[in-house]
Parts: sequence; C-alpha cells; structure tokens
Amino acid sequence: MDKKLKGIFSGYTGHASEIIPILQDIQDVYGYLPEHALEEVAGFTGVSKTHVYGVATFYAQFRFKPKGRKHIMVCTGTACHVSGAEQVLDALERHLGIGEGDVTEDMEYSLESVGCIGCCSLAPCAMVNDEVVSRIKPSRVSKIFPKKS
Repeated sequence: MDKKLKGIFSGYTGHASEIIPILQDIQDVYGYLPEHALEEVAGFTGVSKTHVYGVATFYAQFRFKPKGRKHIMVCTGTACHVSGAEQVLDALERHLGIGEGDVTEDMEYSLESVGCIGCCSLAPCAMVNDEVVSRIKPSRVSKIFPKKS
C-alpha cells in the first residue's frame, strides 16, 4: 500500500459505512479511483472488491480514469441541448480524438457531458476546470481548445 492510501485510511476505522467518504478522499488525492486503491479499500473495510466497485459505479461523482490538465464538461441541459450542445460535443470528440469520458494521450484534455452547469443564458457552454466557456460554436472548437503540436 502506498503512502497516500495509508494517509487516507488513517482517518477512518475501516467500517463498511465509510466506503463513500474513503472513495471521495481517494479521488481528491489521485484525481480518479485507481484499481489498486479499490482493492485496498475492500481489504481495509472487509468487504468484497465487487461491493466496493458497485458502490463506486453507482455514483456519478466517481471517475475511473484520470482527468486531463484541462477537464472539459460540456453542458447538455435543456438550454444547451436546444442550442447545439450535442454538435459541440461531437466537434470536441473529433478535434481531440477522444470519446466522452476519455483523456487525450498527452493528458492535456479530458471530456465529459454533464446535465447542467447553471449558465443557461450562455448556452451552449462548457466548464474547463473552473472557468465557463460560453456560446461555443462547433466551428470554433479547434481555436478554443488548441492541441499541442
């Protein structure tokens, strides 16, 4: 077990009821839930790996792949949807060469769709890390999200 996990586990008693907060702490530290960490959680809490994985996959907050340095969350809520969010998402997938839920090989960009980011008047929009990118046009995706050469 690595030092990061030991540090996380030191704040818990090992009860199965602590699985969700443990997973949240692991994701805060690693940026996602690595497979080896899920196995360690199972051992620490005394439940099966299947149970830990079941908990982790039930909640949308948990990721099983690392995020890129620039994590793009395309809003697909009603206002964004009717303003072309699906075309923006398609353009991003083509431009970055990744699908939704993936990360580029250079770890620069990761991509996901989310239900709403609360910026309906700026539709279609996305969050890149903590910043809103508004009124995105598919034809401008390559300029807004440049790839390294």
